[in-house]
Amino acid sequence: MADSSVLTSTIERTSLADSSIFDSKVTEISKENVLIGSASYVEEEMPQIETRMILVQEAGKQEELIQALKEIKVPFVKMESVEELESLDSPEFENVFIVMDFQDSVFNELYKTDHRIIGPPVILNCAQKGEPLPFSCRPLYCTSMMNLVLCFTGFRKKEELVRLVTLVHHMGGVIRKDFNSKVTHLVANCTQGEKFRIAVSLGTPIMKPEWIYKAWERRNEQDFCASVDDFRNEFKVPPFQDCILSFLGFSDEEKTNMEEMTEMQGGNCLPVGDERCTHLIVEENIVKELPFEPSKKLYVVKQEWFWGSIQMDARAGETMYLYEKANTPELKKSVSLLSLNTPNSNRKRRRLKETLAQLSRETDMSPFPPQTPKSCTKSSKNSTPVPSKQSARWQVAKELYQTESNYVNILATIIQLFQVPLEEEGQRGGPILAPEEIKTIFGSIPDIFDVHTKIKDDLEDLIVNWDESKSIGDIFLKYSKDLVKTYPPFVNFFEMSKETIIKCEKQKPRFHAFLKINQAKPECGRQSLVELLIRPVQRLPSVALLLNDLKKHTAEENPDKTTLEKAIGSLKEVMTHINEDKRKTEAQKQIFDVVYEVDGCPANLLSSHRSLVQRVETISLGEHPCDRGEQVTLFLFNDCLEIARKRHKVIGTFRSPHGHTRPPASLKHIHLMPLSQIKKVLDIRETEDCHNAFALLVRPPTERANVLLSFQMTSEELPKENWLKMLCRHVANTICKADAENLIYSADPESFEVNTKDMDSTLSRASRAIKKTSKKVTRAFSFSKTPKRALRRALMTSQSSVEGRSPSSNDKHVMSRLSSTSSLAGIPSPSLVSLPSFFERRSHTLSRSTTHLI
Repeated sequence: MADSSVLTSTIERTSLADSSIFDSKVTEISKENVLIGSASYVEEEMPQIETRMILVQEAGKQEELIQALKEIKVPFVKMESVEELESLDSPEFENVFIVMDFQDSVFNELYKTDHRIIGPPVILNCAQKGEPLPFSCRPLYCTSMMNLVLCFTGFRKKEELVRLVTLVHHMGGVIRKDFNSKVTHLVANCTQGEKFRIAVSLGTPIMKPEWIYKAWERRNEQDFCASVDDFRNEFKVPPFQDCILSFLGFSDEEKTNMEEMTEMQGGNCLPVGDERCTHLIVEENIVKELPFEPSKKLYVVKQEWFWGSIQMDARAGETMYLYEKANTPELKKSVSLLSLNTPNSNRKRRRLKETLAQLSRETDMSPFPPQTPKSCTKSSKNSTPVPSKQSARWQVAKELYQTESNYVNILATIIQLFQVPLEEEGQRGGPILAPEEIKTIFGSIPDIFDVHTKIKDDLEDLIVNWDESKSIGDIFLKYSKDLVKTYPPFVNFFEMSKETIIKCEKQKPRFHAFLKINQAKPECGRQSLVELLIRPVQRLPSVALLLNDLKKHTAEENPDKTTLEKAIGSLKEVMTHINEDKRKTEAQKQIFDVVYEVDGCPANLLSSHRSLVQRVETISLGEHPCDRGEQVTLFLFNDCLEIARKRHKVIGTFRSPHGHTRPPASLKHIHLMPLSQIKKVLDIRETEDCHNAFALLVRPPTERANVLLSFQMTSEELPKENWLKMLCRHVANTICKADAENLIYSADPESFEVNTKDMDSTLSRASRAIKKTSKKVTRAFSFSKTPKRALRRALMTSQSSVEGRSPSSNDKHVMSRLSSTSSLAGIPSPSLVSLPSFFERRSHTLSRSTTHLI
């Protein structure tokens, strides 16, 4: 039955697409022979056969399934029992049975008789995507593992293995007995064996058996795929599964950190010497001899094995990381080479360094060799240039060249050890960092490297062919424009780069392991990535100092004297441009921080000419700009004042498009006031009932009279006197006045009814709570949000429209609704009875005081 179905599907045009993959080569060869040997016979003798779907029992009651079959235009019939099989058998049709449950008796009967069986998700998925039905000789319930090739290892129980293989086939997957390059996933029940090692070396995902069971539980979900990263990563075999680790030679802090990482990666930890341990991790730079004789079953490895396993997200092979004692033959050979008598101690140290470097290159078998970019592999024309004359000017020039060469090497180390491996495609375990994170960390480092490589090459040519008349200043003038282009983007965002490294190292164990491995290499000189990345920030000032020193040792008649002065000036311009650009960038960042912190902040606050001057925390003392006792934050910009109050309820966190989570906005926007609206700044005198208070006399363009805004400063860090002078200075700059001090006016608190007494008392807090509650009650009973003027206009219009005619029933109903609303609005709230008289008294007092001021 299976062979004939294959034959039929290959030759005849049906709605089934042949996508089957056969496990046995014999089957493929036999199928090919059948097709070749009987091709002519089939074309002449075989009748046309149409595919027909048979809905078995419950499947025939699914309206969605029936509609899907109509969409893909496949004929179908319903079957209630197995007894109907004989009546449905016809030479004109190839029957495909749709079964809801692959475990009931009907399925078993159909499977035994070698019928083709599929599940409802296959039909629904094909109808949704407009694709032909996939062909499969085996029962196919869904396609969540379609195009996946699985291999199994470490399973002792045959029943469990058969169950897993069956589920994979039901989901469209393919099984391979032997591991090869076509296997997409290895399902492992242990972390040992040849298949496991090959999968690690090839970077093939290694999965737990639960991955298959959980995928089967989601078999009815449309568009579900078992190989998507979010789902698959939940069931990957962790690097230290079945491993029990102990650590030797590490500090308490390092040991605690590594033990936490071990548990996060699926392993366990025990003290050194415990017989149950499978691995002993040794700090090879400290431990010279083991405190005990390890058993044959115990792997004694260097710490690079530990961090390497975390980085590739799989248990690395131990053989290339085995710890070697201090008396190994390789080390003895290196020590004998170091015993040569040398007259110069510096030469002896240099030879020691070279020998140890050679030894590390011979014995280092790390599976993560750094990939050197092509631009980093350029060889020097002459690594040790020898001058004809060692003048003072030449000595400084030589130092300039040597520091430039060292700087270029540092940049090359950053690129080849860190940036290139992180950007490499096909990393074991997937990408360590996201592309935007890599861009944030390294920025314009490659561009800086290219510019300084050219500068180094020019300096090298000059030093090799030295002449006192040759110009060094011309070299830096030549590349000054390139320096302006490359340095500001990196220097301005260095702090962000540093913060990204720290954050990713805490949140991403694989990146932490990556840094541990590469920072321990001799090329880094025991420096962290952050310490290496700070070098571009320090380089230009260092070059300027060396050029100044070079100018001092250059004769007046030397043409390079003037050129050096120009070069120093150009470097200062570059640094000034960097500082100015950095200042603008930081100012813009501060404004963005304000926008994110203040809910409802106007978009026009963002402006290229605007900068944040000061932030002041206050408490409102009057009825403006908000209720008395409210916590108010004032953001002083160079041309405006943003007034915001503390939010009573905090909304959820904000997530940017890049996935970064921001804290919720803690402030609510009240008013963005141009500084030109501030007419006077009132310094309220200190009394027993009034402390640290000030007020602003403001004339909004929409108001006919002045408005008084009074506040009490709550922060002691900024003195009130300094704050008021700062505010007046920027107000004067905005209105183009030179006499900023004339804007400050000293006033008594009684004349403006300003009082800070009992601001934090229980009674004051209760009063504020009552006011808030009364506002909520008023809003709750306001059935119409229509403004008062609009309500009156609507009432007058309705009255004029009914003049000269008798009101209809609808008119009467509207009038009654309006009268009831107006009568409800006229009912005074007990907490608001005294407010009108208060505002009248307040307005009268304010008018008298402001008249006196103006």
